[in-house]
Amino acid sequence: MILRRTMMGMAGAAVAALMATSAMAQEVTLRLHQFLPPQANVPKLVLDVWADKIEADSEGRIKIERYPSMQLGGKPPELMDQAIDGVADIVWTVVGYTPGRYPSTEVFELPFIMTNARAASSAYWQMFEKHMKDTEFKDVHILGTWVHGPGMLHANKEVNTPEDMQGLKIRGGSRLVNQLLEKMGATPVGMPVPAIPEGLSKGVIDGTTIPWEVTSALKVPELVSNHTEFEGNALYVLTFVLAMNKDRYEGLPSDLQKVIDDNSGLEFSIFAGGTQADSDGPARQAAVDNGNNIVTVSGDDLQAWIDVAQPIYAEWIADMESKGIDGQALIDEAKALMDAYEQ
Repeated sequence: MILRRTMMGMAGAAVAALMATSAMAQEVTLRLHQFLPPQANVPKLVLDVWADKIEADSEGRIKIERYPSMQLGGKPPELMDQAIDGVADIVWTVVGYTPGRYPSTEVFELPFIMTNARAASSAYWQMFEKHMKDTEFKDVHILGTWVHGPGMLHANKEVNTPEDMQGLKIRGGSRLVNQLLEKMGATPVGMPVPAIPEGLSKGVIDGTTIPWEVTSALKVPELVSNHTEFEGNALYVLTFVLAMNKDRYEGLPSDLQKVIDDNSGLEFSIFAGGTQADSDGPARQAAVDNGNNIVTVSGDDLQAWIDVAQPIYAEWIADMESKGIDGQALIDEAKALMDAYEQ
């Protein structure tokens, strides 16, 4: 009888110890929400890679549930608020979906300012930490900041010059892209990326501004047969953030915060931007294989586009000044950091 009680006591102690160990291990489930289908390049090559690494480095204590295509509800422009409000724990989104809310990020969206996505993503993170972390983005915990590869035009007619844009209804991805389209005589149409295929197929838009890498998932080369790309600096780029609910991050045990930290920041931002840009080549080749018409604007022809875009700089600087931001200083800093990036 005494032996039985002793054994039962030992078993109870073992169960208690196991429960205590489990409590110390504290498993965490985080919901990652974004707007693209799971087979698109960013979910497949960036977000899944990042999430898998978090799970592995935490030895399974962090589980990241992935919700593509807005499966948690809402529309793409609501993603930042979903991160702030805790509807999702982590979101990936286009900053320009909420125009004017994060004005400093627009320095990278100015026309013909970006040449290399890795250099721009590096500069973006450095300027985020210096200028934006405790101001514009104070309500969220930012994990990464990056830009895509060179932005370009895809349309139902051949576009060689700014004049060819006259009267076209073109989907623009941000406030500055829409301004650029207006200066070319086009009509900008606000539309999240997932709506582009339907917009093109139904004739709601005549074309769209997106980088090559997105075209495959959206089947754009099957919906329009003309593409206009630009030699040298990109016509435009969009800025992205991977953002986490601040309370969710701060509520993690310190060792799990470290797992998040070790997989966030400058190196991750450069990886993400570079991976998107690297995906442009295969998508472009798919359009070539489809027999589509690709116009590459270069040399003297490029100057006409640059001249049309130039007034946007002065307008943007004045707009930033009205918000108490030194826009010219941001431009100078962004250019210096991109130039200093080691390839």
